[in-house]
Amino acid sequence: MSIITSASGLSCWRGLDYYKSKKIKNIKKINNNEYTSIVLGNKDYNVYLNLEHPRKSTCNCPLANGKRIICKHIVATYFSVVPSSAKNFEEEQEKLQQEYEEYYEREYNNAMKCLNKMSKKELIEELVYIFDYAPEWVYDNFIKRNGIEG
Repeated sequence: MSIITSASGLSCWRGLDYYKSKKIKNIKKINNNEYTSIVLGNKDYNVYLNLEHPRKSTCNCPLANGKRIICKHIVATYFSVVPSSAKNFEEEQEKLQQEYEEYYEREYNNAMKCLNKMSKKELIEELVYIFDYAPEWVYDNFIKRNGIEG
């Protein structure tokens, strides 16, 4: 388990922003696995970072204070202590985004090929089937988008 895998995606992204904005001050190395810092936010937050046991890391911000939560301040401190992790995180996220976009484009193109081969009757039958088995909000949104009164 690491700081990044212990934190939420939002905490990672916001921690990266804090790191890039240089909001981490007074980093002090306790030993090879432990650090303290002050992170500038709405107010100054005190962070204790434990690389060996991430859940032992602490921050006195409202989100993490007294809890075993890895907040953006802890992530920002981590990125400051291990800058290569910030670069790796960003590169991995960009790679995942690219893979998702390629997957979405392939699936969209396959669906369009299939739909273009169908007759109007077949399309209507498929749409009725979808409405029968989809959550109610799918049908409700279709009705609203098409200006049909229920």
